[in-house]
Amino acid sequence: MLKLGGGLVAAAGIGPLIVTERTIAQTRTIYVNTWGGSWTAAEEAAFFKPFTEATGIRVRTVAPVSYAKLKAQVQTGSYEWDITAINQAEWLRAEREGLVEPIDWTVVNKDALFPNAVFANGIAYCALGTNLVYRKDKFPNGGPKSWADFWDVKKFPGNRSLYNNSLRTVIFALLADGVPKDKLYPLDVDRALRKLTEIKPHIKVWWTQGNQSQQLIRDGEVDMMAMWNARASELAGQGVPVELVWNGATVSTTMWGVAKGAPNRKAAWEFIQFAVQAKPQADFSNRLYYGPTNPEAFKHIKPEVAKQLPTYEENYKQIAPSNIEWEAANLALIQERFSQWLAS
Repeated sequence: MLKLGGGLVAAAGIGPLIVTERTIAQTRTIYVNTWGGSWTAAEEAAFFKPFTEATGIRVRTVAPVSYAKLKAQVQTGSYEWDITAINQAEWLRAEREGLVEPIDWTVVNKDALFPNAVFANGIAYCALGTNLVYRKDKFPNGGPKSWADFWDVKKFPGNRSLYNNSLRTVIFALLADGVPKDKLYPLDVDRALRKLTEIKPHIKVWWTQGNQSQQLIRDGEVDMMAMWNARASELAGQGVPVELVWNGATVSTTMWGVAKGAPNRKAAWEFIQFAVQAKPQADFSNRLYYGPTNPEAFKHIKPEVAKQLPTYEENYKQIAPSNIEWEAANLALIQERFSQWLAS
């Protein structure tokens, strides 16, 4: 589990708080970059409120998560947040570009961390799946079960949506074009873009936010899409007739880390060490179905929840494996190529 891809605020008593266009000062308050919506709500219950109660350090949130903002903050010295949580490939890229703080071992207790927790000066947070999801009521005889099916607009007609994420979308296109899961790397971007050109006229929305993806399929605006696993499970729990497909899903490990030069970095590391312990991780996974990276967390996760997580054995064996080193070295180029293609 801990080798996924080569190895996923508010003050107590108030709702999530969005901070915009401000420079934070050095205080006993930390600012966390988060995705908003149900992600932030789960973080508030599992991490932010308990941490404030335990330490007196307040937590504020800034949404959405943005690699570009991380880079801009470090370059300008004007900070909106101290902590972010991005996937391993982006984190490794950030570390190589000098955008992240080294782990402060005067604050973080290595003995309190789980094996393989540390990666590129970040600490593993959770495992997030991006899956094919479809509405069961639109396909009463059975919906798409692979990315090749997603591309088959004759057999499976309907409105489609894909995540505006270059790396994951390239992988899905290659799988749809018949590349075996264990032969994906190095990613053939030219081949992927040719395959994406086939489906592009049928993509109604390229979504960017988790809440947006839920709205699209909940309201019936699209019939099938690429979607984060926990967002789909959340809809299913609300009675929305969605089916989550693990075949060909990508699973990425999200890292907690601190922006280089962040004003409240010592308190930030206190928070991160708190958040990666087994009980807080389990509390998060029980609320929002992303897999914990701390193995001990499974002792505190409900069995019916564990079966819906990316790191559950039956799910994990169906995913498309990642190559983090290759992704980090090539991510900027893939993003540039994909953005040009999308705009064409």
